[in-house]
Amino acid sequence: MIQSLLIANRGEIACRIIRTARRLGIRTVAVYSDADADALHVRSADEAVHIGPSPARDSYLVGEKIIAAAKATGAEAIHPGYGFLSENAEFARGVIDAGLVWVGPDPASITAMGLKDAAKQLMSDAGVPVTPGYMGENQDPAFLAQEAAKIGYPVLIKAVAGGGGKGMRLVEKAGDFADALASCQREASASFGNAHVLIEKYILSPRHIEVQIFGDRHGNVVHLFERDCSLQRRHQKVIEEAPAPGMDARTRAAVCRAAVDAAKAVDYVGAGTIEFIADGSEGLRADRIWFMEMNTRLQVEHPVTEEITGQDLVEWQLRVASGEPLPKRQEELSITGWAMEARLYAEDPARGFLPSIGTLDTFEPGGGCRIDTGVQQGAEISPFYDPMIAKLIAHGPTRDAARSALAGALDDSAIWPLKTNAGFLVKALEHPDFVAARLDTGLIGREGDALMPPARPGEEALADAAAALSRGGGLAGFRLNAPVRMTGSFLLDGEEVTIAYDPREGGEGAEEVLVAEGGQVWRLTRWRAGGAGGADASDGAILSPMPGRIIAVAVAAGEKVIKGQKLLTLEAMKMEHSLVAPFDGTIAELNASEGAQVSEGALLVKIEKAE
Repeated sequence: MIQSLLIANRGEIACRIIRTARRLGIRTVAVYSDADADALHVRSADEAVHIGPSPARDSYLVGEKIIAAAKATGAEAIHPGYGFLSENAEFARGVIDAGLVWVGPDPASITAMGLKDAAKQLMSDAGVPVTPGYMGENQDPAFLAQEAAKIGYPVLIKAVAGGGGKGMRLVEKAGDFADALASCQREASASFGNAHVLIEKYILSPRHIEVQIFGDRHGNVVHLFERDCSLQRRHQKVIEEAPAPGMDARTRAAVCRAAVDAAKAVDYVGAGTIEFIADGSEGLRADRIWFMEMNTRLQVEHPVTEEITGQDLVEWQLRVASGEPLPKRQEELSITGWAMEARLYAEDPARGFLPSIGTLDTFEPGGGCRIDTGVQQGAEISPFYDPMIAKLIAHGPTRDAARSALAGALDDSAIWPLKTNAGFLVKALEHPDFVAARLDTGLIGREGDALMPPARPGEEALADAAAALSRGGGLAGFRLNAPVRMTGSFLLDGEEVTIAYDPREGGEGAEEVLVAEGGQVWRLTRWRAGGAGGADASDGAILSPMPGRIIAVAVAAGEKVIKGQKLLTLEAMKMEHSLVAPFDGTIAELNASEGAQVSEGALLVKIEKAE
């Protein structure tokens, strides 16, 4: 067994790997950037090495620094986690050439499956069913548009080196193809250093089914059953579960067999996931499930597989990397109960899911389920990395039991002052279609408004909070044999509100209280004259919603614009955000240039309203 391990990652997955390594008696080494100097994974490891400035391109994506850190600390092996360099064949080869153990598949397997077009061709040759589309070398926009027309709209444009929902665009009609292609290629180039794309048919009732596979160096390959990751927002997984609802034994056998065949086709070693797209319009059927791509690493959603199988997949990775055979044979693996995972992000659904950056003054995820996190109360959420702060995983005897437990844990979560998607996740888990397992990847897109959490707490919660702010003073409003009610003005997250409450339930006269309900948290404070309300763009001032880099400017000073017209595109936390005109008018001031770094709240554009 490996005796010492460097984790070439950060946050939740680094902490997750450290937990298993410690249980196995393996010494751990963390790496960290400037922004992560006091991070939980750094404090959890036996040793930690600084590897550079905060931007990932200067630290976590610099393979030479990571390998040097492993050598300097005497680490025997490197585990890449997920993201960053986990599917970088060149880095894997560098680790091996340095005489270190690479906890992952062979570089040749990563290369074979790393490009979506080549992988699909390889799978087709191996007899694994693939979705129809264009996977050729010709990247001329006009030619790609012709191929899209041949396939038939709607189509998906996908970066061949993409992943995590990035470098992917749905195009529903020919007129939108050129803009979508340019945006996809730009994002793919920035995120993966490769602008090459493929085009494939978009399945109208798609379900995302994936199979966890594992191989060793003794010729063994097994599957650990399937996961359903159909609940997605903009191609990013939101809630994952295992097993897949509606998967009968015959279909499970067929799709899992195809996954094992896919792994064997590239002599796969270690943990991997074979992703399939299914046409769910007539339920899950073996003849309507096609290979989509392979992820040659551990997945974010691996805990749901661990929960239903009782296996520690990180331990499996470490044992396989140490040269041991797989811990279990296929016939020794079975499904017990149901598991469901939600990704908790520091982001604000009310502001288009923009990441929320700052200090976690309060971080209290709800109980009753497994919580995988890389932060603690008081941690800083920076603009440099993905804003996922925790994964909540529930396991129960049935799907509904797991769903209810997960919703309850999210409902009980209290996180402040950063905004999170907890309320949105509760709404999603309680949506009638999700409850009934009527799933497809477009559910959130269709039901977006219905999934938005309320803008303010319920009246009962507000009344309790107002009473807690009260000093329990006189009985204004008293009537014999009637409840005592007072009406007062307060500030709810800076907005003035009027609340009726019972002063007899008053607290200690606090200056502010936090109101937690449905996974959301608001701050209620005493009203004072001059209290500021919320800011918006009603005066034509377009402010940067967060720190980031301007990657495109679509207007010029003096130009006339119409409501909803795109003004510029901001790249932050690995995502593109478009800022649009709030009304018809003229660009009176433009403080944005392509490539410029901007801070949160910076005035980017000023629009004079049309008369």
